[in-house]
Amino acid sequence: QQALDMGVICAYETEHHSRVAETLCRLIPCAEQVRFANSGSEATFSALRVARAVTGRNKILKFEGHFHGLHDAVVWNAHGPARDVFPTYPYVPPQVESAGVPPQLADLVLVIPWNDPAAIRQALREHGDELAAVICEPVNYNSGCIPPAPGLLELLRSETAQRGILLIFDEVLSSFRMAAGGAQEYYKVTPDLCTLAKAVANGLPLAVVAGKREFMQVLSPVGPAAHSGTYSGHLFAILAALASLREITQPGFYDRIFANADRLYGGLTALFTKHGVPARVQGLGARFGIYFGVTHEVHAYQDAARIDGELGYRFIRECFDRGVYFHNYGKLALGHHGFSAAHTPADIDETLGRVEDALKAMRAA
Repeated sequence: QQALDMGVICAYETEHHSRVAETLCRLIPCAEQVRFANSGSEATFSALRVARAVTGRNKILKFEGHFHGLHDAVVWNAHGPARDVFPTYPYVPPQVESAGVPPQLADLVLVIPWNDPAAIRQALREHGDELAAVICEPVNYNSGCIPPAPGLLELLRSETAQRGILLIFDEVLSSFRMAAGGAQEYYKVTPDLCTLAKAVANGLPLAVVAGKREFMQVLSPVGPAAHSGTYSGHLFAILAALASLREITQPGFYDRIFANADRLYGGLTALFTKHGVPARVQGLGARFGIYFGVTHEVHAYQDAARIDGELGYRFIRECFDRGVYFHNYGKLALGHHGFSAAHTPADIDETLGRVEDALKAMRAA
């Protein structure tokens, strides 16, 4: 009602937009300035435009299994088959994931494995002077939950800084999940730019490009790189963001998140063991992955790609029939999941009880 009373599509910012921007600049380590968008895809599109405008270079480097939206520059190698040989190491052959993308754009993207310091060093040594940006999910939630190996983000930070390459953390999935400042606060590594969405407005359509002032000022109307949008910073979503940001900055908020995470992930692991279902649960904060058919630590996308998709689908189906929703990613099989701040310990316990019923049904089938 507050938004309706003020007018929702007036093409100007309000004091509420300023409050959201100021709060984000206080919370997010890299955020000296922010710009609003509508989706994660829009945000990464604009972040890469900033990087190219700042550096005068065109190529980007991304990681296998990392998802950055569906625009042409990044719709490469977020998913794909397991492989037993790797003749092109450290480079993964670019694999486009949509029809309608000009194949010539493959020349502008390099793809390498995640959590591989040697691959990072070689790729940047061989192509550093061509790269505008290195973009990554600091926690690879798209592949379930694959945290960075110790020292990996620090390596990315130092290697990109030495070569004048902008480091972009795509925190569309990771922002606010484990810390108010996202993965960059949690791991104490500050990128040049980051992207936020999803949790920032509690699911309403709001995304953010944030970064250091010297880079953000390349965007119009101050700089030459175009950025605009009729619905960007929609007042409904801005007011939702204010409410969400107030909630996550309450004392004890993340203590409750991590307590519920331990309860859920530990409970799922115990149930899989009890019922003889080969599966590994990996989570950080409020998001997690379940890797069916895998029992060792999942360190990179190729570990995740070897899951038993059929077993995972059976689990999802049995849980759905019992009122527990795990998203079905179809042919991708590999999924990522989460819980919210609204869930209580009692909700977690009820979920685990229904999951156990699902596992019993799977064993009886």
